[in-house]
Formats: sequence, structure tokens, C-alpha cells
Amino acid sequence: MRRTALLAAAAALAVTGVVAPATVAAAKPPPGSESAIRSLADDPAQRAAAAADQAVASGLDDLRVSPNETYRRTAVTPGGGMYYVTYERAYKGLPIVGGDAVVVTDAGGRVRDTEAASGALPLGVPTSPAVSAETATETAKTVLSRVDDTAAPRLVVLAWGAKPRLAWEALVSGIAEGKPSIQHVFVDAATGEIADSYDQVKAGTGNGYYYGTVTINTSGSGSSYSMTDSTRSGLRCGGQNGSAYTGADDSWGNGGGTNLETACVDALYGVQREWDMLRDWLGRNGINGSGGGFPARVGLNDVNAYWNGSYTNFGHSQDNARQATPIDVVAHEFGHAVFQTTPGGAGSGNENGGLNEATGDIFGSLTEAYANNPNDPPDYQVGEEVNLVGDGPIRYMYNPSLVGDPNCYSSSIPRTEVHSAAGPLNHWFYLLAEGSSPGGGKPSSPICSGGPSSVSGVGIQKAGKIYLGALQRKTSTWKYVNVRTASLAAAVELYGASSAECAATKAAWNAVGVPAQSGEASCSSSGSDFSLSLSPTSGTVTPGQSATATVATSTTSGSAQTVSLSASGLPSGATASFSPSSVTSGGSSMLTIATGASTPSGTYTVTVTGSGSSGTHTASYTLTVSGGSGGRTFTNGTNYTINDLTTITSPITSTATGTAASPVQLSITISHTCAEDLRIRLQGPNGTWYTVKSSGGSSCTSFGTRTYSVPVTQTAAGTWTLEVRDQYTYDTGYLDSWSITL
Repeated sequence: MRRTALLAAAAALAVTGVVAPATVAAAKPPPGSESAIRSLADDPAQRAAAAADQAVASGLDDLRVSPNETYRRTAVTPGGGMYYVTYERAYKGLPIVGGDAVVVTDAGGRVRDTEAASGALPLGVPTSPAVSAETATETAKTVLSRVDDTAAPRLVVLAWGAKPRLAWEALVSGIAEGKPSIQHVFVDAATGEIADSYDQVKAGTGNGYYYGTVTINTSGSGSSYSMTDSTRSGLRCGGQNGSAYTGADDSWGNGGGTNLETACVDALYGVQREWDMLRDWLGRNGINGSGGGFPARVGLNDVNAYWNGSYTNFGHSQDNARQATPIDVVAHEFGHAVFQTTPGGAGSGNENGGLNEATGDIFGSLTEAYANNPNDPPDYQVGEEVNLVGDGPIRYMYNPSLVGDPNCYSSSIPRTEVHSAAGPLNHWFYLLAEGSSPGGGKPSSPICSGGPSSVSGVGIQKAGKIYLGALQRKTSTWKYVNVRTASLAAAVELYGASSAECAATKAAWNAVGVPAQSGEASCSSSGSDFSLSLSPTSGTVTPGQSATATVATSTTSGSAQTVSLSASGLPSGATASFSPSSVTSGGSSMLTIATGASTPSGTYTVTVTGSGSSGTHTASYTLTVSGGSGGRTFTNGTNYTINDLTTITSPITSTATGTAASPVQLSITISHTCAEDLRIRLQGPNGTWYTVKSSGGSSCTSFGTRTYSVPVTQTAAGTWTLEVRDQYTYDTGYLDSWSITL
């Protein structure tokens, strides 16, 4: 219920600049209920989310955090048979910029990989600023030559850089170096100095020419039509006011290089081919991965084109004879949108920016190849058709040095201008797709010093799948070495460790000078793997009792390996032990879950993880604790996302006998920055609703954990439902847990 209006042109960017827009995972039924079991069995996305949540809760691999930090799941995105589950992190309730993470699972709910932008924060990071928000905003304005608008800054912990620091993240828009700019500026909250910044406007250039008569998807009927794609959500094209062009018929443009309606024909044709390429070749649902896209604008009075976080904008050639709206320019700019809406968002710094620019070029080349239009055959050149400033192509992916960009990775890349810093990644993609000597009229590509003698390509579609698989592992601190490890993991995931695709991915990185990394996926022929199962898979105890299960393993391929065992998701006061703690695959171990006298009643999903040399596998055990706290306190610890203007409900089934003791006692934990947005009600087993908390207020406070006494006239047994309604916009959060004492 924020009362300060954000700048209108970039209100959404205040959020999406830090965390990529995503479809938040749907709320899950209470663990252990029949509907929960059916949901997990029927919905692989739910299985993926559950497995990833357990991995995060157990601090698997790089996901370990300090006691002051919490993760929040933001999205579950399918792709290539895998699920990529993304998380934000907070420190004492403050967002951590650079604290994002990704957990990769398969459709069976097995964790395959984890990526974290940063490790656990040290204890003692301050949370009280010495610099005011107003001062931080004034400092942030200095990065622009002209300031048009600002938004209220937010307090964050900035994990980018040598050490974490408390900072104000301010959003300022205007002009920088004569170009449109929307800057995220991080001002050190202790010293008032600028700690970091990044520009959300990603300028780019590419080919621009006209494709003649083409079919594009529009909307309308009769005598009223619009250049709005009715089949692809979010896609439309128009002028600088943001509105789609309209007309009395469904015939658009005149083929002229200066006609803006014609420019929109090219723009829609290009982005619609990119949308189809993402679907047909890479298995991605829309530009943003969840079935959505973004508008395009034409008529920008500049020799340029850019993506600003909300829409693409296209200018003209220097001689003003053509608009910059052909396939690879259009797909390049929407490629920035793909980069921003994969995990980790837009990131910061020249090296990360270079990866962003190369991503645009990669999606431009993929779309150009998919369209295969005879007017613009696929060529891995950027800007050859529009001849933007009269010098021919802007970049050559197969040999970036032809225009002075680096072919090879070096320690100078972090200080290199972003379009030039794209060189090694563009070079790698060409080598992976086509090889160093592809023949057939395709240009040869050089190999950097110390690289292999040659590289064999795997084809552009496979190269695109591998790169998108890497993007799905991206974090906000991505650098070239991270792309190497992520792409190798994706190649193994898609094609196997012994595949030619894995070998080519590694050879291409060696050919552009990006060094091997400790722990990166191995391209080998071992193919060893194992499975993990539990018997039984559930049990019921009272506080102080123990439950047991046999953990069985087997070798599913290759050679036997040592499997280490661990458990996560235990209720408070409970411990898990294994006898033995590790086995050779094919062996078994006894799991013992011991509860304590204070362990609260409820149903819990305990995840048993087996870690071997080939990866990890998990199995779930449903633990029901009955009769805790005299059998009168019950808890639902499932996270439910609270979005703007939506209602969520969280049920608890009570087995307590007799009449509920009035007033019943509620303890509610909600992560939400504006408690005044929330209306909370309680429904008893007989259907009667009781108001717990009303919404409203003139300012915002964090919710945290709050207790309430609610007078009721009810029997204790049955389903009690907590309803949380977010009545306003701009602040979102999640219900972490709640309990009721009857």
C-alpha cells in the first residue's frame, strides 16, 4: 500500500530490474493431504518445486546461508525436460541483490544442479542506514546528464563486489551520454558513495531490411484492426506513444524504408519468428518463458535500437533511408528480454553486460536461421543489411576481430565496453554451432592460443538448446567462467556426458580461452548413475517417538559408487540419522527420525538425499506428528505466495476433541513489507468466518510474526482455514506459516 507514486514510464522496472519477471509457483495443499499427494503425482512442476524447496531448506551445495538469511521461491520454469526453480534471498528481511539462486530438477523431482549468485553473508552486516533515502536519490541522479524522473529508493544488501554492504537502490531515468537511460544506482548506505550501477536500457544494433509481402498475426475484424498479435500475449507494435497502430483493414505498410507502419510489419514478423523459434527449437513458452511477450515501438529518432526492460524501441540508419527493424535487430533486442527474464535478471558490470549483448546476437542468429528467409540468408553477421552507419556489419560472430572486438577471453574483458565484451561468447557460439572449418560456404573461425586444433560443430539448434539451458542456470553475478560451467551442465543434461555435444561445448570454450573450472561437468563415457527409494514412505508418531524407514539404493548404469545420505525438512526438535551414513550403490541404510517432546504436531515432508559422483537423487518421507502441545496446537508450514489484489487460503486439519477454547490463539508469520495491505480472516469447521485483522493505514510496516486472539464458537475438530487478502498494489510477499491453538 505504498503511497508514493513511482515514475510512470518505468514503474514496473523498479522490480524487474533486480529480479526477472516470473510466474510465481502456485500455492500447494498441506503436505500429507490426499490432494497434495495427487498434486505432486500429477504435476511435475509441483514435484520440481517441492524437491527444490527441500534442497534450499537443507542448504545443499552452494545454497547454504547464515541464520539471518531466508530464501523465497519466485518461479518454476520448464525447459528441455528440466525444471528451473528460482529463488530470491533476504537478510534480516532486506532483499539481497546478488543473492539469487537456481535449482535444476528433472520431471521426477530429482535435484540435478544448483547455482547461487553468492555464498552465505557474514554475520554483522548492518541494516540501519547512515545515509538518508533522499540523499541517496540525489547521489544517484549524478549518473545522468539529464534527469527526467525518479522512484523512491529501497534499502537492500548489495552482495555484488568484494564484500556485502548495506545500500540504497535508487531508480533514475533520463539521458546519459545523449542516449535514453534507466539507471539502477546502488548508493552505499554508510558512506554515501556509489557502490555500483547498471543501465536497464540495453542498446543494440543489427541488420535492418524489408521482407516484402509477409503474413503477420494482428487482431480485429470488420473495419477495425490493430497491429496487436492476438495469439501471442504482449506482442504489439506502434509509434513512440506506446499504442499499437490501427487501421480500417488488415493490410499494413507500403514497403517504403521510411514508412513506420512498414517498420512495424518487419518488427512483428521478426519477433513472431523468434517466438516460434523459441517454441519449436528450444521448448520455451514465449519471450518471458511463461507465455508472455513485450511491445515494440518504431520511429525512435536515433541511429540505434534498444530494450529498456519493458519494450523494444527501433530507430533508423544514419542515412535515414531504412528503419532498423529486420529479423536480427528485432530478435537481438527481444533477446535482451530473454536474458532479463531468465534467472538472475539483467545483472551488472561490463562482463555481465557483454554476455547480455552476446545473448542478443545469439538469439538474432537463431531466429534468422529459423526464419531462413531468402531475402536474408543466415550468416552470423550483425547489421550487414541495414548498414547502420555505412560501414557494413556491426559484428561478426565467427571472427569478432574483423571489427576490432576480442575473439578470446582475457582478464581485460571486465573492463571492455559491453558490445566488444560480447566477442568471446559470440565466437564460442559459432564454434559450437558450426565448428572451426564448417565448409559449405560458411566461414572458417579462428582458434585462440592454447586451444584445440579444431572444433566440430553440432548445429545451430543444438547450440541454442545448450545455451538456453545455460541461461536457465544464470545468476545476477554471471561471468564467462559461469557460462562455461552452466553450458557444460546443460550439455550433459540434454545429451549425456559421453555425447559429441558435450565434447563440442567444452572444445569451443577451450578454443576461445575460457579456462576450465573446478567441479565443472565432465564429458566422459562413464555414464554411471544410481537410484534411491524408501520403504515405508510415511509414518505417524507422537512427540518423543521415532519413525524408521529403509533407504535402498541400486546401480542403474555404469559402475557402483559411494552414496552419502542426508535428510532435510525436519520439524523443530527432530533429528535424522542413518546407519550407515553412506553406502555403495546397491546397498541399503536404516533411516531413523527421532522427534522431541516439543516437536509440534503436523505433517511434514522429509527429503532424503543421496549424493554420489554422478549427482544427487532424492526420495520423500511423509512424517505425521500427532498430539503435540497437548494435542491442541496445529501448524501449516507451507509457503503461499501473496500477490497484489489476490486472496490465498491455508487450511489446517484439527484432530483435537471437544469445543474449541475461546478465544483461539493464532500465530502468523508473513514476509510482507506492507502489513497494512493485508486483510486476514479465519474460517471455522462449521463455515463461520471471523475477522482477524483489517487492512488500511497511512504507512507501511513489515508484518513478520504476529499473534491474535479470536473469539469463536466452534467444535475443535475439522478444517480451520486462514484467508489472507492483499487489498492494494506494489507490495507482495508470502505466508510463511501459521498455527492455531484450540
